[in-house]
Amino acid sequence: MELRIGIDANWINTGQPMPVDADAVIMVENIHQIDEETVEIQAAAYPWQNVRKVGEDIVATELLLPQNHPINAYDIGALLAAGVLELQVYRRPQVLIIPTGNELVEAEALKDKENVPAGEIVEFNSWVLANLVRQWGGQCDRHPIIPDDPALLRQELLDGVEGKYDVIIINAGSSAGSEDHTANLIAELGEVLVHGVAIMPGKPTVLGDIRGKPVIGNPGYPVSAVISMEQFVRPLIYRMQGLEEPELEMVETYPAQKIPSKLGVEEFLRVNIGRVGDRLVATPLARGAGSITSLTQATGFLRIPDTVEGVTESESHLVTLLTSRRGIERTLIVVGSHDMTLDLIANLLKKSDPQINLASSNVGSLGGLLALKKSTAHLAGSHLLDTKTGEYNISYINRYLSGLEVYLVNLVHREQGLIVAPGNPKAINSLEDLARDGISFVNRQAGSGTRILLDWRLGQLGIDSAKIRGYQREEYTHMAVAVDILTGTADVGMGIHAAAQALSLDFIPVTTERYDLVIPAEHYDNALVQELLEVIASQEFKEQVMALGGYDVRDTGRIILSWRAGEGEP
Repeated sequence: MELRIGIDANWINTGQPMPVDADAVIMVENIHQIDEETVEIQAAAYPWQNVRKVGEDIVATELLLPQNHPINAYDIGALLAAGVLELQVYRRPQVLIIPTGNELVEAEALKDKENVPAGEIVEFNSWVLANLVRQWGGQCDRHPIIPDDPALLRQELLDGVEGKYDVIIINAGSSAGSEDHTANLIAELGEVLVHGVAIMPGKPTVLGDIRGKPVIGNPGYPVSAVISMEQFVRPLIYRMQGLEEPELEMVETYPAQKIPSKLGVEEFLRVNIGRVGDRLVATPLARGAGSITSLTQATGFLRIPDTVEGVTESESHLVTLLTSRRGIERTLIVVGSHDMTLDLIANLLKKSDPQINLASSNVGSLGGLLALKKSTAHLAGSHLLDTKTGEYNISYINRYLSGLEVYLVNLVHREQGLIVAPGNPKAINSLEDLARDGISFVNRQAGSGTRILLDWRLGQLGIDSAKIRGYQREEYTHMAVAVDILTGTADVGMGIHAAAQALSLDFIPVTTERYDLVIPAEHYDNALVQELLEVIASQEFKEQVMALGGYDVRDTGRIILSWRAGEGEP
């Protein structure tokens, strides 16, 4: 069929309005132009073909978006298409955080100082809390540090309530100490609704109201502060925006070990999650309310109900994810003796593959072997000395991992000895000096390779451990021992040379030992384990290890033995 331009048809472009006497659009691909005035249709057309009718998408009075709907990129387009140029929206919640404490100093004040002066603490809680508020959609101002002065704090609190803020959070001072003024000030100016909640950490939380505005007394310890924020401030911030609080994904996991807990208090325990075999394993992190690293390292948290005295590894428990499922599938779990090179491995693994997470738990060499027996770890770090043969690890593996096929791979040789203060003010020169009057010792935990070594050497020397002041005091890492020496809470401790060097302490060598990785054969070919082995075999890793001091990498990465434990000598 032929059509004449200007009489039977007109040219039109996409998006242009239809001529009043037209009722269909024929695509140019279906037209043959005979000359400038005539075209031929090559496919049949029907009424309103290729025409977008007025009102087919948006019509006046129809609901475009409901109330309490968060506006996204697509909504902006729909609003503009409908001619809506203004909206009534919720104001972002305005939050004021007031850090308090005589002992606190601003981080900026330490720029020209080598160390934080004794008795002073860098204030960082408020920075963490402020950024949590922003993550949840609120706007947050951080007040400069306020000393423990009730009159000054009272005025700042009043200024905050009378100003633009919807929520005021006072960090620290929420407990019942002599310098804890938060609860009394809220009671004076308004009403204390709750003082103390049945959670741990976070128990001293104060929830109050002053002139219709929520005021929260937030605990001072970092983990307590964060958990209190997550449980009480997070839902408040979302509700103020008319939003539903997002639910975090939960997964079934098995604890790596028995975890005791207190009746009557719900505990929020930070954990690292990884897949070992066919199940997910949750390794607990440090439980101290002041342990900020338990927040940075955690990939999930386990809520232990207030009605039980803990959880066991024999039953599965729901854990809330703080990372992606892919993240936990790419987590390598190392349990056992502490060594500083594990941090180097974790960093180099991240460098090679940002998705890999190395989760290490310091439970001592023997604890590491038991974790392998229970299938709650991929590998274990061990330096257990057989005092009869002088060999490391093999007899213990035969005893505790009987029937399990394992690979024994050397990580490092390292110097063990006595860590003392700079200049060795107590003139400690050997293990015999530990029993001297006026000497304070700090020990490693029972089951650790360091403890076994110490006890063996004390037995050789005929030294009664009961005569060593501080023998019963235990730490779980070499760095913890070194910190005790640095801060003067002990005069001497047993540890590795690298820990002493890291804190500029003196070191008296006692022996050189072999630290190995014990890897069950079922995990040896695991891609994550192989990536770890590639890292420790690299020149970059070995150079970084040597820089720590007190290490020898002559056998690093070498398979010392592979055998089925408990079936005779390998």
